[in-house]
Amino acid sequence: MGQRDNSANSNQQMSIFLTDLGWMGLTGNGNHVYRLTVGHSSDSEVRESICQEHGTDHNPPPTDADWFPNLRRRLQKYGQGEYVDFSDVQVAFSKLTAFQESVISATRAIEYGQTVSYGELAELAGYPRAARAVGTVMSSNPFPILIPCHRVVASGGKLGGYSAPQGISLKENLLAMEAEAVRG
Repeated sequence: MGQRDNSANSNQQMSIFLTDLGWMGLTGNGNHVYRLTVGHSSDSEVRESICQEHGTDHNPPPTDADWFPNLRRRLQKYGQGEYVDFSDVQVAFSKLTAFQESVISATRAIEYGQTVSYGELAELAGYPRAARAVGTVMSSNPFPILIPCHRVVASGGKLGGYSAPQGISLKENLLAMEAEAVRG
């Protein structure tokens, strides 16, 4: 699933790049992703988003580099509508409760091109009455696409929310793109 990493802010690098889904930014170290931000309209918007989390003596800004070019290329291919499996990508969490770990793990298991409701995801995570709490975990997901929170929808097939800058329109685009790729 991911790893807990209490040193997530030391020696971070970032990579900012354009995809067919808009500008994206990756931060991390080694092969561990600390954050992925998606759907921005410019590279400066991505940089601002990343730097808002940094900027203190205890949390310096990441070094600008083409960090993790393999993952960048995979995300660009995904943005072009190609099927890409991200289950092997190591994401680093600093703190998760047992509930959050269960939800994230269940979310990563949602197949490409498929959707589940918040209630179904709560059940899959082992907390059948926690649909609202699942929504909270999804809204704070620092790894969209890698942990495919866009595949979680409201009951009755309504899309629900999406916290990326393009909001619900990006979620709708991601789901349509995946459905098209599955149809082949």
